[in-house]
Amino acid sequence: MVNKFYNMKVGFEKYQGNGNDFIIVDDREGLFNASEEIVSHLCDRRFGIGADGLMLIRESRKADFEMLYFNSDGNPGTMCGNGGRCIAAYVCSKEISTKDMIFDAVDGLHQAVVNNEDAEGVLFDVSLQMQPVTKVVERENSYVLDTGSPHYVEFVACADSVDVFQKGQQIRYSDEFKPGGTNVNFVQINENILYVRTYERGVEDETLSCGTGVTASAMAAFLETGIEDWRIKTRGGDFKVSFYWDGSRFTDVWLRGPARLVYKGEIEI
Repeated sequence: MVNKFYNMKVGFEKYQGNGNDFIIVDDREGLFNASEEIVSHLCDRRFGIGADGLMLIRESRKADFEMLYFNSDGNPGTMCGNGGRCIAAYVCSKEISTKDMIFDAVDGLHQAVVNNEDAEGVLFDVSLQMQPVTKVVERENSYVLDTGSPHYVEFVACADSVDVFQKGQQIRYSDEFKPGGTNVNFVQINENILYVRTYERGVEDETLSCGTGVTASAMAAFLETGIEDWRIKTRGGDFKVSFYWDGSRFTDVWLRGPARLVYKGEIEI
């Protein structure tokens, strides 16, 4: 099929979830050619729109819609928690679905609920149900688990003193996590507060927040301390994570936080 979007203006909306920002395109007609070149160009912060990732909305036979997620390097990504919350806000605002929806993603079906929105339709409070986590590898002062995307969680005395780019990159590309690599989280515990900083693969840098990362961090902190109810802070904003631990796995996992419309526009590809 000839890509009808070449040399044409494509409408998009940009959303951010606690500083984790995304380009969203309604592609229910299936015409958008999400090549590595096009996606990486659109996500480029100097020559494109600028974002941590790009998402397409596609038709789905088993859910309200399908979410296709691409990292800013142009490659297809694993599950993105903040992206899932932002795309739910977008779909709700466009009345593509109701405030309580089911969508299909790379790791399976997800329920999302838009709890409330402001009068202007710009700021949304969104809860996203994540997949159960059945395997956790515990190591000295760190944990490895998959919350839809693979994560390494390390507890540190002071998260602000960590060189997240250098140390995160070293762990992300280490032999242990080859060939796919992993996302890397550095977590500081202060009473009932978790402060999380994350190096994201695909972005290949620190992001202001990571939804699957704070989910993994909350689970690791529970296993480390026995505390379930955390106030979770990132450089981009605050989250709430809830789950049920049955002694062997995490189920009924929910990620909650804000999603905000940044702007709408058109770009010629």
